[in-house]
Amino acid sequence: MTSAAQDILDAAEAQGFALAGIASAEPSEHADAVRDWVAEGKHGTMRWIENHLDVRLDLQKLLPGANSVIGVCDAYASGADLPGAGDNDPDRPRGRIARYAWGDDYHKVMKKRLHKLADSLAEQYPDHGFRSAVDTAPALEREIAARAGLGWQAKNTMLIHPRHGSYTLLGLVVTTMELPTSKQMDFPGATLEATDHCANCTRCIDACPTDAIAKGGYSIDASRCVSYLTIEHRGLIANELRGGMGDWIAGCDVCQEVCPYNKIGERHPLKVNDRYEPSPRKFNEGLDLLDILTWTADDRARVFQGSALKRIKLDMIRRNAIIAIGNVLDNYDEAEQQKMLDAVRACNDDESEIVSVTARQILAQHARVPA
Repeated sequence: MTSAAQDILDAAEAQGFALAGIASAEPSEHADAVRDWVAEGKHGTMRWIENHLDVRLDLQKLLPGANSVIGVCDAYASGADLPGAGDNDPDRPRGRIARYAWGDDYHKVMKKRLHKLADSLAEQYPDHGFRSAVDTAPALEREIAARAGLGWQAKNTMLIHPRHGSYTLLGLVVTTMELPTSKQMDFPGATLEATDHCANCTRCIDACPTDAIAKGGYSIDASRCVSYLTIEHRGLIANELRGGMGDWIAGCDVCQEVCPYNKIGERHPLKVNDRYEPSPRKFNEGLDLLDILTWTADDRARVFQGSALKRIKLDMIRRNAIIAIGNVLDNYDEAEQQKMLDAVRACNDDESEIVSVTARQILAQHARVPA
């Protein structure tokens, strides 16, 4: 079966995936910790995690008879140290967007090729079942990818490869085929999961702006994470967390940007699929915060068309922009500050409660009007 496994890895490479490996389809080794994490509410309002928890912890429930998993990854961002938002236009505040969302929606980009891979394997091995998944299916992709030899799960919970860093997106093909694992095949890097390459480093923990990463690492309180707050949370942002959001309006890259394994010159970037490059959206330059405050539903749909960010509702992105304005206000002179505050004040009586309340909170914070 070793030759079949190699053929499958070659087929994954032919689909353009940057890395591929094989793991056994055994249940999660961290089931108790994951259940405790959910019981403590650290998944925030992401109810789909608890609704399908048993499936997430055991691939047999995703595909009965599952024996093996082909783990794949795409690379995003480029090898260049691209500038963040705010570096290009000091007169107009801009909100930062996480690198994974600079290009096209990775769910669609990966899913199409994963389906092709699964369909070709089903045709080649008709006696076996195959099911593909990106992160919309209930599976612990990072744990599985680590077992497949694609990296190790780090203190910030990201999957990190010692040569390629963590700017990768993960996908799976679960199969009833019983394949040798990457480790059994002496796949390069297949013993990564047995080694803690984070060692004594705490840069991600120290840099997290909302203290979302556990002090000892390897666990994250998603309800405090800036990525969750800007993309998943649909209500008001707690006072204690707004300042930590900085100028991020869609995701956050802080824990990756400070990671030594992502350092330019040390990292050996994988080939990035053209669909993930920022052009023509130029999301790497950020979005004009004042423009966002006046967006209509059509504006949001136009800007986010084809992007993973389309899950951010209109009132959420406007809320995020108001918070970002409040956080960058002191970087501007008095005239610019007044212009920004006037734009926020115009949202005071917005029909969206999270927009109007957030506007009043930010204005009160800057002592312009009572909350």
